[in-house]
Amino acid sequence: MKKICLWSVIVITSITLSEGVAGVRIVPIAEGWAKNSINAVIFRRNSVVTHNETQYAAYYDADSCVVLAKRTLGSMDWEIRKTPYTGNVKDAHNSISIMVDGDGYLHMSWDHHNNPLNYCRSKTPGSLDLTAPLSMTGKKEDRVTYPEFYRLSDGDLLFLYRDGASGRGNLMMNHYDVKTRTWTQRQDAFIDGEGERNAYWQMCTDTQGAIHISWVWRETGDVATNHDLAYAKSTDGGKTWQKSTGEKYRLPITVSNAEYAALIPQKSELTNQTSMSADSNGRPYIATYWRPQGTEVPQYHVVFHDGDRWQTQQISDRKTPFSLSGKGEKRVPMSRSQIFADSEGAVDKAYVLFRDTERKDRVSIAICDNLLEKTWRIEDLTDFAVGMWEPTYDTELWKRSKLLHVFLQKVGQGDGGTLEDLPPQEISILEWKPE
Repeated sequence: MKKICLWSVIVITSITLSEGVAGVRIVPIAEGWAKNSINAVIFRRNSVVTHNETQYAAYYDADSCVVLAKRTLGSMDWEIRKTPYTGNVKDAHNSISIMVDGDGYLHMSWDHHNNPLNYCRSKTPGSLDLTAPLSMTGKKEDRVTYPEFYRLSDGDLLFLYRDGASGRGNLMMNHYDVKTRTWTQRQDAFIDGEGERNAYWQMCTDTQGAIHISWVWRETGDVATNHDLAYAKSTDGGKTWQKSTGEKYRLPITVSNAEYAALIPQKSELTNQTSMSADSNGRPYIATYWRPQGTEVPQYHVVFHDGDRWQTQQISDRKTPFSLSGKGEKRVPMSRSQIFADSEGAVDKAYVLFRDTERKDRVSIAICDNLLEKTWRIEDLTDFAVGMWEPTYDTELWKRSKLLHVFLQKVGQGDGGTLEDLPPQEISILEWKPE
């Protein structure tokens, strides 16, 4: 019998702020499930999100219940709501994603790994009271994985998910109209694995309203079959797609007609899920890691378009080799990364957020003050380890204010999808403002 969580409301006040690293403020929320990385996987869109002056966060607690929290930006007081919904927390794929639409309604999707859609939204704007489970379009909602929300500049939402299984899935896209409060299917398998592969993607929306998406292809359920880094862009809310040259795609996008930002062979320890950002000029940036040919050690790389062509910069000098071969969640010494891009006049800046065992599993950030100079430095944003944590952050606050608010929790993760014997750990928001 599926467990039902009882609704509850807790207001957390008078918390203690951590000031362990200069310029960083860590604001605790509560404790959550930590035996695997389900609360801290890279593909949460979003774990934390701001609308106007209210910030929301979501996580699983130790009882497998979905919990929501909200606060006023800058405040130390959180309102915490245990919802009636639960998830299979033993599978780290089954994460929670939230987003707030332009009218202030909170949307949530949770507990997916090739199973029917779980989706609901708040009953009123700004509320943590959720509706009963809802359908979106009723089309191809039976085999959902990696649910992700994105907010468009007009307040509408996009919802992306994989239809199908690893190695043979297609990318779907639904559109939510804030005026009618209805979902429609915007794209059916617009990135198509043709029954032979699937795309592991990440997307972003820029300040000019354009959408950028990048992905790697995987040929089978084995992570080692990841290869190549592809790209597409839309300027009309995902209706049509084009390459960086402006050439229009003839949909669906497949392995044969995709634009490739970087060609990376199989068995290169290329990880799932790219990270996307765009600067104020609308130029795309992608961050991920792979093992350069002729070497044994995976390295972080940034792939970006300078307005003329794609460029690649290796931004780490790691010494520890490892293999991604096999199925299920892997316990690896480095996290997947998040990239943030910014520009001031002709100077393009970039920041890459990650966790690496070589840096004692702290939250670290690589900073480049001018991409043309190709000089990167790395700083630690925590003085403590965060286990198998991967970075997720408040995308809307970054776009609006260039403030980095990161979902933070020390989590475990056994290899091959197994659990680590770790008790519930504190969940916090790490706040940092670049100089």
